[in-house]
Amino acid sequence: MPGAFRSVRRTGYQPALAWLAAAAAVWVFVLVTLGAFTTSIGAGMVFPDWPLSDGSLNPAGWLGNVAMFAEHSHRLSAGLMSTITIVLAFCLWRQEPRRWLRRLGAFAVALVLAQAVVGGLRVLLDPVPVAAAATTVGRLFAMLHACLAQVLACTLLAIAAAVSRPWVGAGAHEFPPVGAGVRRLAIACCGLLLVQLGVAAVMRHSFAGLAIPTFPLTPDGGLLPAHWDFRIGINFAHRALALALAVAVCGLAAAVWRERAGLRAAAALMAALLAAQIALGAAVVWSGRSPTLATAHVLVGALLSAATFLLTWVAHREVVERPRTEGARAFGDDPAVRGAAVHA
Repeated sequence: MPGAFRSVRRTGYQPALAWLAAAAAVWVFVLVTLGAFTTSIGAGMVFPDWPLSDGSLNPAGWLGNVAMFAEHSHRLSAGLMSTITIVLAFCLWRQEPRRWLRRLGAFAVALVLAQAVVGGLRVLLDPVPVAAAATTVGRLFAMLHACLAQVLACTLLAIAAAVSRPWVGAGAHEFPPVGAGVRRLAIACCGLLLVQLGVAAVMRHSFAGLAIPTFPLTPDGGLLPAHWDFRIGINFAHRALALALAVAVCGLAAAVWRERAGLRAAAALMAALLAAQIALGAAVVWSGRSPTLATAHVLVGALLSAATFLLTWVAHREVVERPRTEGARAFGDDPAVRGAAVHA
């Protein structure tokens, strides 16, 4: 069929594309939850092969065994995530006139494929020891796998926001400028959250979640541990960063609340997720690292990172879209001809 894959790029809100992007942004958190549960119950290596599970797409007994179900459902959901992301990128390439957004779709595909490969290497290289770090190559890839998942989530959220009705149809009234100070604080919070994610990934895959088994004080009743080693140090770093993040995120929420009425709901959500995350972190320690609470802690942490990133992304809308405004005529996106098709 000649021309079946010919691009037809239209300006304005496209409902089907928006719903597809929203589905991708939601599904990534299902994937995060399944991955977190798999790690929390220690089931990451229940199948020593990859990409198949015990040499099969439908391994015997996986529906009746919790560990097998956790890992295999994680792999199946990852396959669905890859498919959705590739379809989304194709639709963006075919329909979206904004070049930067088409490139963001391609970046999402690169991320999801890299994530799949890293997940496979986590399994295949788990037997290879790294004596200097008292770990394995597989666990090092597991740490990277956890970090890439959040980067993918933020990328898909950025795409979903950019094709949503409020973003596409917004004018100066809907998206008034956000102060440079608020934008800088938002970027700083995102940076801190990314660092915290890395520290948390190292801590989880180094089995250091209970290296300091009490909270908020140490077993000696002090603020600092009496004895130090790597596991205690990474655990303490996680707690110290949590304190810094609490101050930064609360500061950002207060700044947004004062300056931007349209983002107050997002600021309130961010503050609520922060409170829930701190409470869950304490509960994980007090429960002796309950798998359910540990999984919830990872999920809420991912949602907090996502909410903070999304607020930051929306706050930068005028910066993101500036090249589009300056090149409107080149894209055929003059308001007078909004909705006209652009064939490439």
